[in-house]
Amino acid sequence: MTNESRESLVKKPFMDKRNYPYGFARSGDFSIKEAKILSESGSVIAALVDGKIAPETDQDMRYIAVAHGQVEPESSEEKVWLKYQKRINRPKAASIYGSKKLALVDSDDDNNSSNDDDIVIDDD
Repeated sequence: MTNESRESLVKKPFMDKRNYPYGFARSGDFSIKEAKILSESGSVIAALVDGKIAPETDQDMRYIAVAHGQVEPESSEEKVWLKYQKRINRPKAASIYGSKKLALVDSDDDNNSSNDDDIVIDDD
């Protein structure tokens, strides 16, 4: 929790390759202004929320409180961070092909019965 790591986080643009592999601006979830705010301040906010760096200012404490739902967001950074969190934690859309379900095995079905699948061919 040194000041050096905080300074490096301020300079480092925030990216989420897992949820936004092409960037925030190209996702369609964020406006250009929101994507810029998230890229510039997201690394510091993420580190604060994850406990990787200690809060040094009142604004840092406020970021943590907003992220935990204790206070309503006021600044654009806080609003964009909450929007980002809602987007990455939303339920995933179902496939148009349905969900994968396990086939249930009926215990009354006797696989050894030979009369169910017998084909009778008459040679008349």
